Amino acid sequence: MSASMEMPRYVCHKEVQALKIAEIIFTQGRIFLRPVDTAYDRIEITTNFDRKHAPSSGGYYVVYADGYKSYSPAHAFESGYTRVEGA
Repeated sequence: MSASMEMPRYVCHKEVQALKIAEIIFTQGRIFLRPVDTAYDRIEITTNFDRKHAPSSGGYYVVYADGYKSYSPAHAFESGYTRVEGA
């Protein structure tokens, strides 16, 4: 593939569950994500998740339909997803 050749483009059409992260809490060898929305409890993540995804405040904890858990930086998430109201 030539460096000047543009790769194919894709549009995302997945529906996911997600919470915006207010802060990352490290306590007694455990790691928690505290959501911005205080109606939700903090979420415990593994050290493997932390190493792989390097979540940070302001980004999103994302769960796909098949149960896969991931992290998305705020700009990437907010430019690709729109909240489903009433869900």
